[in-house]
Amino acid sequence: MLNQSLEVSVRNARSADAGEIAQVFRDSWRLAYTGILPALHLEREIMRRDATWWRRAIAAERNLLVALHGDTIAGYATCGRARGGGRDGGEIYELYLTPVYQGLGIGEHLFEACRATLDGLDLERLIVWALEGNDRARAFYISCGGRPTRRSCVRFGKVLSTRIAFEW
Repeated sequence: MLNQSLEVSVRNARSADAGEIAQVFRDSWRLAYTGILPALHLEREIMRRDATWWRRAIAAERNLLVALHGDTIAGYATCGRARGGGRDGGEIYELYLTPVYQGLGIGEHLFEACRATLDGLDLERLIVWALEGNDRARAFYISCGGRPTRRSCVRFGKVLSTRIAFEW
């Protein structure tokens, strides 16, 4: 449910945002994936995606969006052509919010900004993948109208996990 009283804006990420995005990534991944991903893999991924990594990603990625609550980055998302192929398919690769901002409607702002970005690229279909154990993400995508359509396996270190595709 979108919280209309919350002042939220979405814009393209800037190099100066790298430190805040790294913090959003760290906090959201720990909340989302503790107990789902192997602990060592989770911490290595968090360490790898530091501010320097995010500065490079911002420079290379046109569709890296940030959601702001006032001047604070509450979350980020990346999107583009679907990695699985198909000329008319778009994909939201990542959409994460700092835990304190989850459940307030900010994720919907980011989701809709991604949809608008993909519409601007003439991509008619949309796919998002979520790990089977990530109940918050699955519930979020269902609340946005996504329908689970298929499953596949993905490896994290030595652990094999199931991911679910949501499509619109």
